[in-house]
Amino acid sequence: MIINFRDDYQHLNLSRQHIVGEVVTRIESVIIGIVASLSKDEAPVLVLPNRSSWANVSFDSAVGFQMSSGRCVSTIRSDCPSSVAKFAQIVKLLSVIYRLVQSNSYATKRDIYYNNTQLFGSQRTVDSLVDDLSCMLRVPRRSLHVLATSKGLISGDLCYMEEDGTRIDCRSSSAAVAVSSNVVGIKNIVSSAKFVMIVEKDATFQRLLDEDFCAQLSPCIIITGKGVPDVNSRLMVRKLWDSLHIPTFALVDADPHGIEIMCIYKYGSVAMSFEAHSLTVPSVMWLGLLPSDLQRLRVPSDVLIPLGKRDENKLSSLLTRPYVTDHPEWRKEMELMQQSKVKAEIQSLVAIGPDYLTGIYLPNKLRYGGWV
Repeated sequence: MIINFRDDYQHLNLSRQHIVGEVVTRIESVIIGIVASLSKDEAPVLVLPNRSSWANVSFDSAVGFQMSSGRCVSTIRSDCPSSVAKFAQIVKLLSVIYRLVQSNSYATKRDIYYNNTQLFGSQRTVDSLVDDLSCMLRVPRRSLHVLATSKGLISGDLCYMEEDGTRIDCRSSSAAVAVSSNVVGIKNIVSSAKFVMIVEKDATFQRLLDEDFCAQLSPCIIITGKGVPDVNSRLMVRKLWDSLHIPTFALVDADPHGIEIMCIYKYGSVAMSFEAHSLTVPSVMWLGLLPSDLQRLRVPSDVLIPLGKRDENKLSSLLTRPYVTDHPEWRKEMELMQQSKVKAEIQSLVAIGPDYLTGIYLPNKLRYGGWV
């Protein structure tokens, strides 16, 4: 069966009342299927698109990785010892979501887990199942009325209003604001920022805060997902792109892990490909730290780190990704890393000078176009 996820998501870009009706109808359809099987004395079966399979994903440079089919699936049987627990967890979660949507109330994934720890076993189980159900029902996760606590932080020339009317001001140079748990509900965005900069690591983000980077260079917004970004951090970057139409840069370590994190913001991930249209920002530019910067700036060799086997495998995998075809300059940078067999953290620039990152490196990059 071919599933057009894009059409489903556009279809749900309607009034709240219509969305509620769609979500309720789709949940009821699943439950009716279960009841129908039981009435025929058959074991109910649930079928989930496999979110980890590349076979279900296509690549579009204007969108990123998007789920294009449901050919590769996972079958959850109610009469199989290995899947009966997951079957029960899914049915329970569907009932919780059904009540939330109908009552127009929200719950966090943490709330859901602690309300039935014995059934779910771990918070990670709930986290994964919520995404599975969003994919199975072909609705954005936010439409399920299940929220996730954000791990990301944001700061800079930005003010906005939360859905509940709370006014958020991100302009303080001393403390960042936690990314909203309900990014979709944000409205009345006001900003004079000239660009958005995604920062891979919290340590670098805090360094930029301490040095009042957003005010000293030019009005801007900085955001970090503290490593591999959560969905809310990605939604926020996309929200800013849609609202402000300003350049978006990524500042990541010069290593395969950092490159992949940048690619998640830009083109998405296989696991969340079913929500690509609300999560990816294909215009993201790789500001640094570039492998070529290590040679160009003569970063001291004692702060460079040899690539490990896992690094080499990750780098080889990245070079096979479809987006590399559209970015020959990326291939050149990654091949340079392969040849040099070294990586470096953003903090390695301190070896050149204590204020080199914020005083020279970033200003020069942003003013003279040193990105790929």
